[in-house]
Amino acid sequence: MVKHVILWKLKAEITGEKKAQVLKGIKENLEALKGVVPGLVEIKVNCEKVLSSSNADLMLDSTLESAEALKGYAVHPAHVAAADGYVRPYTEVRLCLDYEL
Repeated sequence: MVKHVILWKLKAEITGEKKAQVLKGIKENLEALKGVVPGLVEIKVNCEKVLSSSNADLMLDSTLESAEALKGYAVHPAHVAAADGYVRPYTEVRLCLDYEL
């Protein structure tokens, strides 16, 4: 099993209602990948109740069956569509940590 954890910071100009809409879109579209991408065991986007002490706006916490499944996830058309349509246009910082369980 492999954990795939991402932290993102939204672009500074995204605030207020637009920020809430962007976060909702990211959460809904990434979490919808469960059952679509082979080898994706669990996926959760945390963006609610973020404390002011944080320097990231949201976190992806996902579990995949293997390192090979992670490679497949990265290029899966549904994942690429979600990332290109809902994540990349609105984020300016991305940190990733992948590790074996």
